Amino acid sequence: MQLKIMPKKKRLPAGRVALILFLCQMISALEVPLDPKLLEDLVQPPTITQQSPKDYIIDPRENIVIQCEAKGKPPPSFSWTRNGTHFDIDKDPLVTMKPGSGTLTINIMSEGKAETYEGVYQCTARNERGAAISNNIVVRPSRSPLWTKEKLEPITLRNGQSLVLPCRPPLGLPPPIIFWMDNSFQRLPQSERVSQGLNGDLYFSNVLPEDTREDYICYARFNHTQTIQQKQPISVKVISAKPNRERPPTFLTPEGNTSNKEELRGNVLSLECIAEGLPTPVIYWIKEDGTLPTNRTFYRNFKKTLQIIQVSEADSGNYQCIAKNALGAIHHTISVTVKAAPYWILAPQNLVLSPGEDGSLICRANGNPKPRISWLSNGVPIEIAPDDPSRKIDGDTIIFSNVQERSSAVYQCNASNEYGYLLANAFVNVLAEPPRILTSANTLYQVIANRPALLDCAFFGSPLPTIEWFKGAKGSALRDDIYVLHENGTLEIPVAQKDSTGTYTCVARNKLGMAKNEVHLEIKDPTRIIKQPEYAVVQRGSTVSFECKVKHDHTLTLTITWLKDNGELPSDGRFTVDKDHLEVADVRDSDGGAYTCVANTTLDMVSASAVLSVVAPTPTPAPIYDVPNPPFDLELTDQLDKSVQLSWTPGDDNNSPITKFIIEYEDAMHEAGLWRHQTEVSGMQTTAQLKLSPYVNYSFRVMAVNSLGRSLPSEPSEQYLTKAAEPDTNPTAVEGLGSEPDNLVITWKPLNGFESNGPGLQYKVSWLQKDGDDEWASVVVANVSKYIVSGTPTFVPYLIKVQALNDVGFAPEPAVVMGHSGEDLPMVAPGNVRVNVVNSTLAEVHWDPVPLKSIRGHLQGYRIYYWKAQEGSLKRNRRHIEKKILTFQGNKTHGMLPGLEPFSHYALNVRVVNGKGEGPASPDRVFNTPEGVPSAPSSLKIINPTLDSLTLEWDPPSRPNGILTEYTLKYQPINSTHELGPLVDLKIPANKTRWTLKNLNFSTRYKFYFYAQTAAGSGSQITEEAVTTVDEAGILPPDVGAGKAMASRQVDIATQGWFIGLMCAVALLILILLIVCFIRRNKGGKYPVKEKEDAHADPEIQPMKEDDGTFGEYSDAEDHKPLKKGSRTPSDRTVKKEDSDDSLVDYGEGVNGQFNEDGSFIGQYSGKKEKEPAEGNESSEAPSPVNAMNSFV
Repeated sequence: MQLKIMPKKKRLPAGRVALILFLCQMISALEVPLDPKLLEDLVQPPTITQQSPKDYIIDPRENIVIQCEAKGKPPPSFSWTRNGTHFDIDKDPLVTMKPGSGTLTINIMSEGKAETYEGVYQCTARNERGAAISNNIVVRPSRSPLWTKEKLEPITLRNGQSLVLPCRPPLGLPPPIIFWMDNSFQRLPQSERVSQGLNGDLYFSNVLPEDTREDYICYARFNHTQTIQQKQPISVKVISAKPNRERPPTFLTPEGNTSNKEELRGNVLSLECIAEGLPTPVIYWIKEDGTLPTNRTFYRNFKKTLQIIQVSEADSGNYQCIAKNALGAIHHTISVTVKAAPYWILAPQNLVLSPGEDGSLICRANGNPKPRISWLSNGVPIEIAPDDPSRKIDGDTIIFSNVQERSSAVYQCNASNEYGYLLANAFVNVLAEPPRILTSANTLYQVIANRPALLDCAFFGSPLPTIEWFKGAKGSALRDDIYVLHENGTLEIPVAQKDSTGTYTCVARNKLGMAKNEVHLEIKDPTRIIKQPEYAVVQRGSTVSFECKVKHDHTLTLTITWLKDNGELPSDGRFTVDKDHLEVADVRDSDGGAYTCVANTTLDMVSASAVLSVVAPTPTPAPIYDVPNPPFDLELTDQLDKSVQLSWTPGDDNNSPITKFIIEYEDAMHEAGLWRHQTEVSGMQTTAQLKLSPYVNYSFRVMAVNSLGRSLPSEPSEQYLTKAAEPDTNPTAVEGLGSEPDNLVITWKPLNGFESNGPGLQYKVSWLQKDGDDEWASVVVANVSKYIVSGTPTFVPYLIKVQALNDVGFAPEPAVVMGHSGEDLPMVAPGNVRVNVVNSTLAEVHWDPVPLKSIRGHLQGYRIYYWKAQEGSLKRNRRHIEKKILTFQGNKTHGMLPGLEPFSHYALNVRVVNGKGEGPASPDRVFNTPEGVPSAPSSLKIINPTLDSLTLEWDPPSRPNGILTEYTLKYQPINSTHELGPLVDLKIPANKTRWTLKNLNFSTRYKFYFYAQTAAGSGSQITEEAVTTVDEAGILPPDVGAGKAMASRQVDIATQGWFIGLMCAVALLILILLIVCFIRRNKGGKYPVKEKEDAHADPEIQPMKEDDGTFGEYSDAEDHKPLKKGSRTPSDRTVKKEDSDDSLVDYGEGVNGQFNEDGSFIGQYSGKKEKEPAEGNESSEAPSPVNAMNSFV
């Protein structure tokens, strides 16, 4: 049987009509896979993908950009309403719409005012399947008004009185951030006694004489426009008379015993109580009839402000703040009510249905008060929208039954109450699509045996297809207990075995059709370590070897890596890795540890470890040497702001003199528990003068060092806290880079606590647009490492500096660095693209550079996309063509394309690249490469050997690289002494794949050289040997000799007269030589060296024939190969290019080559030359470009 995946469809039982039951039993809607090729073909209603925020506050100094992006098939068109009526952008010359988009740009920088375009905007994206709408976007320009002119009288009061300095900042949009500073731009210190309220006023619970100053200044920072306004300075004088009598607390804010506070769900609830009194009161907070949420409650402003983040309805209730000092306590109750703007419980989701199916859109929201749900269809209230018989509305649900293609539409759900609204678009798309399988065909899966195998079958169709799996060509049954079918179509084999190997077919069916796809599964043997490295104990200076034998699947590539202590082996010549052995020579103490053998294939990995212990050679009695004992009795004297003297008593040196002392310090305030290096002194010293930094809580310890090592640390000294000072240094690594086209991200490496030199570390960040007319803009930020400047022009240079400050003062003036605001994609494609074909594999491309202004970023270079295409089908098949990419760094205007295929049709385009990405592509340019020489014929077979004929069959070259013009066949006989006979040259038409040679010698071996030709020249040759038979009786079976056509009856050489005569002559010659040697030895005479050489002539040294200059014997070792028993030539007499023993290397064409800078091929050719033919000086090799080049070397 086959396994099936069926969509889960349920029907309503009779009599159950309740809506909830109906929805529970509705079939789930189809999901459209995110496959680009699939999405290109499917019709789809519009979907809003990007829009401006509901409350859109703009900078009046810049152009207004109201975003509206949408997708759909066909692409949607866009329209706008303003304040509820149609906004005709064609009638306003300042308003433009981005092509292919609904985004509006209002050019107020050239003329016009931002206030003119205040209002409520809404975007509609429409195509033939429906219309989607955006939120109501309320556009308002930001405002940063000045303080009203006012005359502030000096304030004089007695020591101990309370005081409130009013700020009353101007109303801005958005509201400003308030802070108090003096004339030197230093923040005024705040404490439990002096603090700033939420309304910006500065509250003094009681004043002290040191509060006297003439520059209490309230500042308002308007972040949206990057401006800061300041109030007139306030002068305060505190009379240093006898302080007022102590008094119990009273509240400065809020007034009375009770107050009310309303907050929206999800916001931060801030409750404030500031009290005056003498002594200064302390504030406490409780919640009546409840507890404060532990993870969401924070205290600010010295506990005068209670904050609860992510507030919810459960946080409603009565909160009580209590102010208490030594003379009494008072309390104030704040009644908190948490309301809620609408929020989603279940937002409607897109539906993809097939004709006749059912579905539903559900829109559920909550809020306080309960929101009202209303529906729209294609942007029109559903009550007045065109009627659809398949649609039924039931409150927050739309039910669809038996939908048809005309039911496709975009529905909007609006949930609103007095605090806001939610708007969601969800489309109903009715599609009738036959099944499609999205998994690539013939995908090969390789899995290690006994592990799970997952075979993918991603699919789509409408109605939802059923999925079936088959194994093998005949559809072998898959049993449910072995296979697991997943809802996404994936077939799982929980434990794959060797017999799981095979071809699996996935079939998807619905009522509109069927699709299938084959995938292949291969099961590989696991990698195993059959002999693990073993534990070893060796003496210092000896050699040790670890063995690691691995067995793995022979079709996988194995890599063996050795590790020491889970890290790389030391880069030391003493470590030698050879196949499955690791050897360590001259072992040292540091070589001890765990050695691990890691065996990797592409599919699995195994490892085994062994420990090496290094011991000393046989010890001899000697004094005990050891590291020193730790110093003791540490004492600090001469304690100054930036120095102190440390003294100590050394410990025992353990028979090895102390060479030095190492002093370390701990900063208990900033880095408790971390000891850092302070200094080193001679082993003769017991005191050291130490330089100190401000605002560090120092402790010191000392370690002694001798030739054997370092002692344990001493006990820490007493702690010493130095005074605070202004920072000595500023942050480093200051950079300015934009993360978006309209911002500048300023980053730096902050100072550490040790470098801060005091409490209250902050940074003054300043920036100035280079070559602009603006002044330096600055902001003081907390101890962070980044600040983002928004609303910048795209990719313009900025001057940046970051200065450190703390409660004591500022660091020195910082250095100015250059930065750039954010990059955007290039706007212009390279022009005037030209292609010059250099040769059949190389082309040169030229283009005109893109103007620097249009690059809008740092120029990275140019990128060429090129691909091989069929003539006339460039555009039609483009999305199915694999493109290659070459990138040329910098401002290049030309580049080379190497590695092209000869006789091919190519297309290319060029794009400019910056740090953001690629710009648009240039128009495609097409070009053709000329013909090249062909590859060798794919195979050569010699069949039907007879007494005087042989038949050759061959397959054309796999890469003709042009139009074949003819084949060339050369052959020559080989006699019994391996000498080559005369070479015969034949030209064969290109349309032939078979040729019979007649009038050959019987029982003779021939060697054949065969190659193809195009107009560009001759290709690589393929060689073969064969023997004509003695008679027609037949051919030996293949196992007699691969690649040899031998006679069925062999001639008995022992019975031949010439052979008998030859043997007799050889025997007579040997007998004569023995007699001569015996006579000379008996005479005791000595013969010259030359005679000895002549008598023992080197058989390899043979005279050359006078007639043709060739060697007397055919003695090339490679040419003997086919005559030897056990030749590797296949039994079917087929010689394939990759299997042939007669390779280029065998016949003298070893190649070492490389590509030159322009992509052309430069090669060096070396190796053994082929034997010259028996007649003439004609080469036995086929002519080729390789041989031609050799002739010039």
